[in-house]
Amino acid sequence: MKRALFMTLVAFNISNAQTSINQDRMITPLPTSIPYDKEKAMLGKQLYMDTSLSKDGKVSCNTCHDLKKYGVDNEIFSIGADGVLDEPFNSPTTFNSVFNFVQFWDGKAKNLAEQAKNPFINPKEMALKDEAEVVKRVEANAKYKASFDKIYGEITMQNITDAIAEFEKTLITPNAPFDRYLNGDENAISSQAKRGWEAFKSNGCVACHQGQNIGGTMYQKIGIFEPYPNQENLGRYEITKIESDKMVFKVPSLRNVAKTAPYYHDGSIPTLDVCVQFMAYYQLGRFLDQQTVDDIVAFLESLTGEFNEQF
Repeated sequence: MKRALFMTLVAFNISNAQTSINQDRMITPLPTSIPYDKEKAMLGKQLYMDTSLSKDGKVSCNTCHDLKKYGVDNEIFSIGADGVLDEPFNSPTTFNSVFNFVQFWDGKAKNLAEQAKNPFINPKEMALKDEAEVVKRVEANAKYKASFDKIYGEITMQNITDAIAEFEKTLITPNAPFDRYLNGDENAISSQAKRGWEAFKSNGCVACHQGQNIGGTMYQKIGIFEPYPNQENLGRYEITKIESDKMVFKVPSLRNVAKTAPYYHDGSIPTLDVCVQFMAYYQLGRFLDQQTVDDIVAFLESLTGEFNEQF
């Protein structure tokens, strides 16, 4: 009897240890660099910053995805050409977006190049009439024409978005304190952030926010234990029309999350502490004490990386 109990306890402890090890491996540091074509990326940066490629000449990719603001504009909804409110989605960051498995909250773009195309002709964003008008505006710029002739041989929508995607590959933020901690520097994060990391794991947050981007690896329903308050946009369902896809969205990356408020697909939550408690209630069916919330926020703050412009 004692031996059976002993073996049960041993098995339980081994299982717990393996779970802890597996959880620790569910998040990995960002690489300090990834391969990219510099000529294409430099051209892509010019296009990313160019307000002339919008209907009113006032909006660029950088307007809503500001490189000085960690790839966002910190607004609930961005303002597009002619002052149009770009709702119902909060603008996601372009930083580290190369590591997402799909792009946009609802996953309607499978990669960065596909994502880069949509804003040009979206009436709530840059609002150009069609792809032909985008190409025409790029062709009107002599410097662009010379660059495209040299790199691609011609100006096409596909080549325009390819260049922007190549630039967005450079928007990575490695060397966050938590990355340094994962790489063995025990002093890289505070004791509170360490407690927050343990709470992040033990409360199940890591089940969805995992991988090198700490998110961006899967779809998930928002509002598992309680219906999400805002049901105006149904996420993946708007694309697939599959009933089970209602309120399903791409899980966002938590990298630099302390810098990218407001939060959620609808920008409805203004601060991280409220965000953490909200997630615990709607996704995990629990209410966290304030100390645990503060610890998790400290952990999230340790995810702010370093952005070094390449050119």
